[in-house]
Amino acid sequence: MNWWKQRGNGPLSDPALHYGAAVFEGIRAYATDKGPAVFRLKEHAERLADSARILGFRNLPWTEQEIADAIKEVVRANGLESCYIRPLIYLDGTPGSLNLDAGKPALGIAAWEWNNYLGEEALAKGIRANVSTFTRHHPNVMMTKAKIAGNYANSILAKTESSRLGFDEAIMLDPQGYVAECNRREPVRCTQQ
Repeated sequence: MNWWKQRGNGPLSDPALHYGAAVFEGIRAYATDKGPAVFRLKEHAERLADSARILGFRNLPWTEQEIADAIKEVVRANGLESCYIRPLIYLDGTPGSLNLDAGKPALGIAAWEWNNYLGEEALAKGIRANVSTFTRHHPNVMMTKAKIAGNYANSILAKTESSRLGFDEAIMLDPQGYVAECNRREPVRCTQQ
C-alpha cells in the first residue's frame, strides 16, 4: 500500500478546499536514541478516525493501525527525526457537492521539521496574547469535538486579528465568556502548591 507516498496535489474544485470537508490531527515526533518517536500515535490515529466519523464519513478504507503505520512511514521516508505531522482525511468528491456520500474519503499525510511554533525567543521569554473579538464556536453550531478543517477559519480570523494588533497569540472565549482556547493551543493554568 503506497497511497500515502504520493505528492500532495488535487483539483482546485475539491470540496475539502472549498468547504473544509476534512479532518486532521497535529502530531509531533521527537528524536530519540532509537530514532523518531511519534507522540501518542495510537491515540492520534484513533482521534483522526473518530473525527472522520463525526464529520459523517461512513466507512473509512483504512484501519487506525494502517493510518498509524502510514504516519511512521512518512516520517521515515522523509528522513525526519523531530517533526510535525499533519494527517488529513478529506472528501475527494464531486466539485461543488456538500454531500459526503457524493465522494469518498482520501488520506494525505504531510510531515516537516518544526522546532517551536512561536520561536525560541517566545519559549525563553513568553508571549503576548490578547482576548480575541472572535468567539469559539458553540457546540451546537459546529461539531467542535472533532478536528474538522472548516472549524479553523474561526482560528485564522482570531490569529490574524491578534497579529495585526501586535500580539503573538489569540485567546478565544466560549459563548458564555469563559476561556475556551488559544487559536492554536489550549491554555493551561499552572499553580504552585
